[in-house]
Amino acid sequence: MSEKLLEQIKQLESEVERLKAQLAEKEGLEPDSKVGETGDKEKNSGANEGRKKRKKGGLGRVFEFSAHPRRHVALRLAYLGWGYQGFAVQENTDNTVEARLFEALLKTKLIQDRPSSNYHRCGRTDKGVSAFSQVISIDLRSTQFGGGLGVVVPAQAGDRSKADTAELPYAKMLNRVLPLDIRVLDWSPVEAGFSARFDCKSRTYRYYFPHGSLDVELMDKAAKRFEGTHDFRNLCKMDVGNGVLQFERTILSASVQQSLPCKSPFTDPYDLFVFEIKGLAFLYHQVRCMMAVLLLIGQKLEPPELIDQLLDVENNPRKPQYSMAVDYPLVLYDCDFEGLRWQSEPEEVGHVLGTLQQHWTQAAVRTQVLHGMIQGLQSSDVSLSSPTCWLMEGSRQRNYRPLLQRPRCESLESRIEHFVKRGRLEREEGNNGEGPLHRGKRLKHQHSPSNLPSTFSSSSSDPHCQTSNDVI
Repeated sequence: MSEKLLEQIKQLESEVERLKAQLAEKEGLEPDSKVGETGDKEKNSGANEGRKKRKKGGLGRVFEFSAHPRRHVALRLAYLGWGYQGFAVQENTDNTVEARLFEALLKTKLIQDRPSSNYHRCGRTDKGVSAFSQVISIDLRSTQFGGGLGVVVPAQAGDRSKADTAELPYAKMLNRVLPLDIRVLDWSPVEAGFSARFDCKSRTYRYYFPHGSLDVELMDKAAKRFEGTHDFRNLCKMDVGNGVLQFERTILSASVQQSLPCKSPFTDPYDLFVFEIKGLAFLYHQVRCMMAVLLLIGQKLEPPELIDQLLDVENNPRKPQYSMAVDYPLVLYDCDFEGLRWQSEPEEVGHVLGTLQQHWTQAAVRTQVLHGMIQGLQSSDVSLSSPTCWLMEGSRQRNYRPLLQRPRCESLESRIEHFVKRGRLEREEGNNGEGPLHRGKRLKHQHSPSNLPSTFSSSSSDPHCQTSNDVI
């Protein structure tokens, strides 16, 4: 063999060793390890990692819900609804507050599934609407093997019964996995039959708006006309297709006040005011329709007496066509219940406050930046609209047409006939000569509709669409 050929072989062997060293370094092997060992080490590493994960997180094991107590509790939530399509779950989107909430409940193993969770919601806020005090009732996993209020202990509890065991930190567990714009504030143990929907004594909503050029004193006086029990069919969206056929609601209080105390007797157009309304229950889009009418009165485009005329359904059985107020200033501010003992965790309250403070800081700074830009341009000879003009949906009209002179929507009777023809409602002969009834095929599976008129009831299968529930 020639010396030249031997030299080439040595060079090739040297190159092979160099490549082996590079590969070993890349794969994290010892310098003297053989390249063929890489796969085995990877397999061993993967197996070890898998064992660690299984040991740490119980991967591959089924959680035994039947071995744990269940507790019926009320949870109080706060959320910013601006980025969501509403609170309640929907078929056409998963971008709802309730969808995120159930994802968190399932992830933390606090519930096994939604159907078995005995779930009720207090209010069903619509797209863009926020809440400071939304309340739900639900059965959650518990540590209370010794029993307690709302606790159901499994038969196989054995010797683990300990009455002094601390309950699970529900707020902390859920807030760890919820989006930052949805927070659990606290929880309360409740009786097994408690329902956040049916046991709510009253609900309070707030709608925030800038002062602009509005006559807020006139708006406050006009708001008082909402108080009492009235038929609000002209101040809501009639949701007949979902079985809402009764439109009487009781408003306990209504007012328009400045949002924050002002030291100066003079108000700036950008000072914020709030329309606060408290009632037993509300109709679909009721608060936004009421606010739209108040804005017209505040601009002196309509007299306060308009409210009385809209509440007079005998003389005005059909709703005039008008735009609602926009959604984002509306907040479910409070839900009132009797006898609840809210359990809060001081450390978690601090975390929630920090999150809210972060949101506020960002919003406040952006507000001041925008306000500075507006002030800088106001020195120009440009006519500026009132900031309240952006609170109404739809296009702005140059020539205002009084509300009662506008075209009217369909009457309640006409809407009922429409849904009877479509099969959403059914007509049956009444008993004892009471006349026709409108009953749904699945009504027997719902809660008793005793609060509906004697001549009407619905085919909706969703109990949260019935008349006692808020859909704001």
